[in-house]
Amino acid sequence: MKMNILTQSCLLAVVTSVSMPVFAGLSIGDAKTATGELSVSGFVRAKYQDKSWTDNDHKLTFDAARINVDYKSPKLFGHIEYRCYQFDKLCDFSTLVDAYAGYNFNAQQLIQAGIQAVPFGPGRFWESNYYGGVMTQIGLEDVHNLGIKYQGKFAAGTQLELGYFPGDGGSYSGPYSEDASRYTTNFVKPENGSITHLDETDMFIVRVKQDITSLPEGVSSNIGASYWSSDIDNKTFGTTGDRQAWAVFGNLNYNNLELMATVGRNQVDNADPVTPKASLMGSFDDNFMVANEGMFYTIDLAYSFKDVGKFKKIQPHFMYSEYDKSESGFKDSTRHILGVSAYYNDLLFVADYIVGKNDFLIGGPSDSYATGSANQSESMLNLQVSYLF
Repeated sequence: MKMNILTQSCLLAVVTSVSMPVFAGLSIGDAKTATGELSVSGFVRAKYQDKSWTDNDHKLTFDAARINVDYKSPKLFGHIEYRCYQFDKLCDFSTLVDAYAGYNFNAQQLIQAGIQAVPFGPGRFWESNYYGGVMTQIGLEDVHNLGIKYQGKFAAGTQLELGYFPGDGGSYSGPYSEDASRYTTNFVKPENGSITHLDETDMFIVRVKQDITSLPEGVSSNIGASYWSSDIDNKTFGTTGDRQAWAVFGNLNYNNLELMATVGRNQVDNADPVTPKASLMGSFDDNFMVANEGMFYTIDLAYSFKDVGKFKKIQPHFMYSEYDKSESGFKDSTRHILGVSAYYNDLLFVADYIVGKNDFLIGGPSDSYATGSANQSESMLNLQVSYLF
């Protein structure tokens, strides 16, 4: 369902924050007091792209804007994140990302409810780059759904998160799609009546992280695992299937060097007699088919150079990501990124060289994440500059 009133209101807030920088970084109150602190932050970003599959993007353009509104007090907290992007016109695609409120039982335990990141994988992001891995399009990374989550930190460095999400975060405002105008990749309503309509409900997701202690000085590490179980409602045939997914992950830091690795499996039963091997999903105002079963792998390596001249930080990074599909004859989807980010005062500069194969976001065919018909890779040079406030 389109949320036009909310979309227009939040879009106005984004445009206002961009056009009136006097409000940038506004903070009122004190988070340590009972009345709390209210703050506003965000970014405005421009991009220049060179793509191997088209010559239409050799120009500097507006890319996106984000506005965050946060409230913090000793017991209560809340967070709203809203973004707008440019496809053809300024902010022609805009979407709510987060909108939740929470309560701190104490310094170690909290509960929060609303649209929020689900506790699957090592965190909201599994990498140190902007584009993320191919699992963002498969619908397991950087997922924000409507639900409630408990988080507890316990002795010996153990962290537990338990979440229940009855549904996704909804669709918002975009020029092309009826139901895929959203930030998160979810199962969506098809534009074409011949494609099965699926809806994911009753998502139970758990994540456990464990810090590894007694390591040498300058070394820190954690390992963890997460599990995702949900119902897949087949609206076309009136049947119900399910999704079962798991991930194990680890993080290793040595001084300024960071290594993250994630391995897992996605398994969807869409209860569909017509297309039992793939399901329709969508995000960023576009629809695409995704293979129902496969293993996934993400490895990310980054090194931070701090206080380099006038730069606060310069961080080279490398990522390898793959969706290894189980179905015979389906070609795997891969995305690899080599790049660098640099922070200078309130500016963030990013340069990424991205190579994708059977990756719809990186020039792949429309069936990239399902059967996959590409025999060659495509590439893109992505240059970005952001003003952070």
